[in-house]
Amino acid sequence: MDKSKFIISTELASAQPDDRLDVGIEAEAEADAEVEVRALRIGADLHGMRLDRALANLVPEFSRNYLQQLIDLGAVVFNGQAVRKPSQKVRAGEAGEISLRPTPQSQAFLPEAMALDVVYEDSHLWVIHKPAGLVVHPAPGNWRGTLLNGLLARDPLSAQLPRAGIVHRLDKDTSGLMVVARSRVAMEALTRAIAQREVGRKYLALGHKPWTGPRSRQVETAIGRDPHYRLRMATVDLATQSGKTASTQLELLQAAEQGCWVRATLQTGRTHQIRVHMASVGHPLVADVLYGGAPAAGLTRQALHAYQLAFAHPVTGKPLVFHAELPPDLQQALALWGLRYNGVERL
Repeated sequence: MDKSKFIISTELASAQPDDRLDVGIEAEAEADAEVEVRALRIGADLHGMRLDRALANLVPEFSRNYLQQLIDLGAVVFNGQAVRKPSQKVRAGEAGEISLRPTPQSQAFLPEAMALDVVYEDSHLWVIHKPAGLVVHPAPGNWRGTLLNGLLARDPLSAQLPRAGIVHRLDKDTSGLMVVARSRVAMEALTRAIAQREVGRKYLALGHKPWTGPRSRQVETAIGRDPHYRLRMATVDLATQSGKTASTQLELLQAAEQGCWVRATLQTGRTHQIRVHMASVGHPLVADVLYGGAPAAGLTRQALHAYQLAFAHPVTGKPLVFHAELPPDLQQALALWGLRYNGVERL
């Protein structure tokens, strides 16, 4: 087999890695797998960074846990010497290589042609209307057929960006708008804007139980991993549990005997934030069985739709606002509960 086709020069990736899966090397690599030798070069943006963090930027399709174990095994070489300390600082201009074994995670980063509903595009970004059921990023159980695979097929240059330009995510069964970077400058600017809460994201949600209390409610409850069930998030007390502050504005749009139609505006972007906060105030999303909901009104997927996305263009600075109409399944659910839908731009 010609190993030369596996030699890849990787430019630096200044965007920080997002949530990565702690998958052990034993599960990720088979002992007799082909070895991929990947060339590494430390750019100015990575100068002074820990080696394991730098590698997570340079080799984004592998988990940081896996990369740390490769360091321990001596698979990372700089200046002809194996570097075995994940905490060692890297310097701009250093060149080296890393020996990798193909894993389900790395092999998932392959182009797959698929129909994508592109609301807007230019040379720096896409705005995409993601349907319910489409996974955004490869993960255990969904290594292929994700939005990332579709982006790689639509524009091969996406492979030069960490996570193919994905800067934020929607859950598999949440529909609606996402912005995806197409250039390094756009990815850095969008990542910064999201971290500084300069990207406006509004959702429509159908919750169980009639609404009580004021029509507008600000939920300021920290969110962390549920200590009893790893697949769930939960509201937590930061004095005693790990987690992050989370803020959501909930506004009642219409009420029904069976439940409530709510607009949710994110001020932070924690995992499952709206789903957790709606459940915490006694209105779990329809069909969101993970957080106490149940199928109803013809819905078998969580009743959540990202209908508005607003941000300044990362290069031109022009204000951009996009809307995504409610999918047919949610429109039908509203009708079954006697609620009116007049289009998202009228909300």
